[in-house]
Amino acid sequence: MMSGEIVKSLIVPAHPHPVLCPEKNEGWQNIRDAYDEARRQIEESDADLIIIYSTLWPSVIGHQIQADPNPEWVMVDADFHDLGSIHYSLRIDTDFAHAWNKANISRGLESRTVAYDGFPVDVGSVVALELLNPDNRIPAVICSTNVYSNRSETTVLAKACMDVVKSQGKKAVAVSVMSLSNRMFTEPIEPHEDRIHSLKDDEWNRKILEFLSEGRLEDIGQLSRTIHNQIRVKKVVAFKPMWWLSAMNDNRNDLTGEVLAYEPIHGAGAAVVVLNPESNGTGDKEYDEDDVEFYGGDRDVLDSKGDEPAIQVSNSGPALYDPVEGKNAVNTNKAPKPVGAYPHARREGDLIYLSGVGPRQPGDNSIPGGPIKDKNGNPLDYDIKAQTRAVVENISRILEEAGSSLDKVIDVTSFLVDMDRDFSGYNEVWAETLGKIGPTRTTLAIRALPTPIAVEMKVIAKA
Repeated sequence: MMSGEIVKSLIVPAHPHPVLCPEKNEGWQNIRDAYDEARRQIEESDADLIIIYSTLWPSVIGHQIQADPNPEWVMVDADFHDLGSIHYSLRIDTDFAHAWNKANISRGLESRTVAYDGFPVDVGSVVALELLNPDNRIPAVICSTNVYSNRSETTVLAKACMDVVKSQGKKAVAVSVMSLSNRMFTEPIEPHEDRIHSLKDDEWNRKILEFLSEGRLEDIGQLSRTIHNQIRVKKVVAFKPMWWLSAMNDNRNDLTGEVLAYEPIHGAGAAVVVLNPESNGTGDKEYDEDDVEFYGGDRDVLDSKGDEPAIQVSNSGPALYDPVEGKNAVNTNKAPKPVGAYPHARREGDLIYLSGVGPRQPGDNSIPGGPIKDKNGNPLDYDIKAQTRAVVENISRILEEAGSSLDKVIDVTSFLVDMDRDFSGYNEVWAETLGKIGPTRTTLAIRALPTPIAVEMKVIAKA
């Protein structure tokens, strides 16, 4: 049986400036030089396929894959038509394109190939292939980005692609065409005036590049949630290529990364990054997403239940809800779903206010240390220390999503269902965790909590 692999992964920008006018701006020339270095590395890698996932080819129904063996046209960028045009003539691996399409369908995805004369290839794919594969020495395949796909669907898309890479024995280069911050200037600028549109965008860009330089590709997928909650212009499409690239590399965190360039192009963050499969030696890190093999149509783009927000009934408690989105809300898949219509946390100024946090686990709603009673209300033995540790871990996850951390907690209100039984064990775990940080604390005895848990905490932290 044949076996293929990803020999190199790239993140590259889509703007035409490095092709059409790099000499007009030092940063644009740096991006062009970085593209040239990436091309050199691809040529030395013995790759026999370039796989392009482009955020500039949006699709609404499923994914589309270019299957014309030689798409040829003249590309004029709609935003930068004044820079000129790029004539392209591409070499597409049609066998791979059709096989990927079939693999997508077999894994439950909506997918189709496109192959007719004059089908417009997006500017991102044209720029990437023009600079990474100018002589068409290596065949390519291009896939669209579905504007509605969530992480599950994007992960399955990558797994279907890897099915074909392995079955055909390909040595493939996976290329995500994307901007980092994707806010551009809305008015024409002189080349020497170019800069990153906002300081906050630049800060997030540099954090992403820090992770990439350390080969922490999966952690970028996790970080994308935090960024999406905090940036002014929310565009999930900016993070889909990170999800895809992570899944193409088996969701690893120990790749060898190199940032070849980071510059502004018309206000957006443009970077050329190369990721090699060799381990950087730091050891892998936890992958905490559902490892989806088949897509089941779970986008939740439209709520089929109308106004009813409850999405799940726990085996041991009330209905669970998707966290409420809204102004300054902070939510994460790493924390258990709420038992009502509220967010995991809310950011106001320099403070983060968390909703009550219990020990339930995200995904399966299990309770570390066991529930305090069965479904019939009969009391059960349970471990208060395990529950308390789980509460602190959930708090940490929510704060991390908000860009904060446990060491920034300033006030805690704790609720115990059985003060006499549980205070000692709860207090012991507190001393090992939050007690070392030193927030103020109030502990209250209450009759019950909505789910069969013994402890819950209400937290205020610095952002």
